[in-house]
Amino acid sequence: MNIHHLELFYYVARHGGISRAVRHMPYGIQQPAVSGQILQLEQDLGVRLFERVPFKLTPPGEELYAFVAPFFDGLEDIARRLGRPAAPLLRIGASEIALRDHLPAVINRLRTQLPELRLSLRSGFQPEIEAWLHHREIDLAITPLETRPPAKLRAHRLLRVPLVLLAPRRSKLKSAAELWRPGLVEEALICLPANESLTRTFQRQLKRLKVEWPVAIEASSLELITRYVADGYGLGVSVDLPGVTRQREVRVLPLAGFDPLEMALLWRGEPTPLIRMVIDEAARYVAQQWPAWACPA
Repeated sequence: MNIHHLELFYYVARHGGISRAVRHMPYGIQQPAVSGQILQLEQDLGVRLFERVPFKLTPPGEELYAFVAPFFDGLEDIARRLGRPAAPLLRIGASEIALRDHLPAVINRLRTQLPELRLSLRSGFQPEIEAWLHHREIDLAITPLETRPPAKLRAHRLLRVPLVLLAPRRSKLKSAAELWRPGLVEEALICLPANESLTRTFQRQLKRLKVEWPVAIEASSLELITRYVADGYGLGVSVDLPGVTRQREVRVLPLAGFDPLEMALLWRGEPTPLIRMVIDEAARYVAQQWPAWACPA
């Protein structure tokens, strides 16, 4: 067997597919090259190692992975023991606003203790972020949490943020309650995609109020919602964070009686010392910034 082919198979098996494996290789290699060399390995062995769609190891693939994984898993550890310890790496997935406006304050505190800390940051929607965590593409997620954590994930709740309705400054609407007449709301609704917790939480309350309000504009971020409201395209659903809602051409209307949006840290298994440090610093940051909304320790 070609040892390089075994290494490629290890990454494919570990990350659950060829495309994901390519993103985690410690060196540059194109997806067609990986596919071709894996196929060559299967031909050399005379067995199929995994099903492509959906990805699943075959029994021979599981046996081969069990054989090669201890060696490749241990390479980083032996490198640390033989030479200079590698700088710690933390891979975080979150929304653009969390990575841009809030995470830097937490990371700055960590760097006083870990000056060589390396970061890998990925922004995306909630379902994407949870999928990255499940596939071990990130170590930690900052994301909404509606009830209990998804399967195999653990959580630390950080804060509960009130939902608000954004209206253009020139709108005659004085309160959100004016909209809650049973039936169909005529104003255009601007919100995040339907599979986002913010939108689901908002729609659940509308259902309790027996109000129908179809989405007119689906935006990819809270900042876009604010921008489109300011430009007069409709009313937007958001959260009461100054960095998101404060815009000269926008008015913020409280959504009294609506469930807040709960934000949490998610990770797999027992938290590493580094993740524990992030949890502590994030909780401290939230308690200082929004003491009324912070979840109990």
